[in-house]
Amino acid sequence: MTQDLLPVTRIPRVGLPPRALVVGDPARAAAVAALLDGAEEVSYHREYRVFNGSWRGRPVTVASHGVGAPGAILLFQELADAGVRTFVRFGTAGAMKPGIGDGDLVIAEAAVRDDGVTQQLLPPEYPAVSAPEAVLALQRAARQAGVAHHRGIVWTRAAFQPGLIPLNAYDGAGLAAIEMELSALLVSASLRGLVAGGVLVVDGANADDLVDHEATGGYNPHRDVVARGVERGAVVSLEALRLLAEEADA
Repeated sequence: MTQDLLPVTRIPRVGLPPRALVVGDPARAAAVAALLDGAEEVSYHREYRVFNGSWRGRPVTVASHGVGAPGAILLFQELADAGVRTFVRFGTAGAMKPGIGDGDLVIAEAAVRDDGVTQQLLPPEYPAVSAPEAVLALQRAARQAGVAHHRGIVWTRAAFQPGLIPLNAYDGAGLAAIEMELSALLVSASLRGLVAGGVLVVDGANADDLVDHEATGGYNPHRDVVARGVERGAVVSLEALRLLAEEADA
């Protein structure tokens, strides 16, 4: 019955596992769900594609939120309404400083709130921070998998394409990467007292002085090095959720 479904995402109001992995692309949600045992599609409405399954004996939801924080935060909020208490965002990002290579993982400690939606929800001074336990679980999972990874602050920016404002507004601030949705997740989770973190696969360099157009041909997120990073990142993300579940049970 329609009253048993949440209005925007059309997911069930009850019955979801307490942990969720959220991604942008509905196709990526399906690919990650294929790694689960007993995966079943729960719903697919607009950009919101949702699966339930289990990873190493732990139930988990995998859901897509589309591109951009204003739409993504609707998924985060409705997943929380349906019972999710721990989130990991698994996405892609552009590197913002040297030493972070294509296909590497960036584990977000916090995010700059330039997301285009949370500024309308609460004052700009409110921080977007990952739960420390989520950061440590992601780092542990990456180390166990032998995956190249970095920790740092990321820039969640609403605009994807460059405009007249250059991408050097945070020169000297040591930002690790730039993406489009994470700060909305971190803020919405903090407001509800939930656990949230994020891990991002680097699919190119976005700082103006790092882009080598001659070598790369410009932005191309479909290269093999990125695809391999996504495969590794999916496992790291799921394993981090399992580690968080074990910690919660301890």
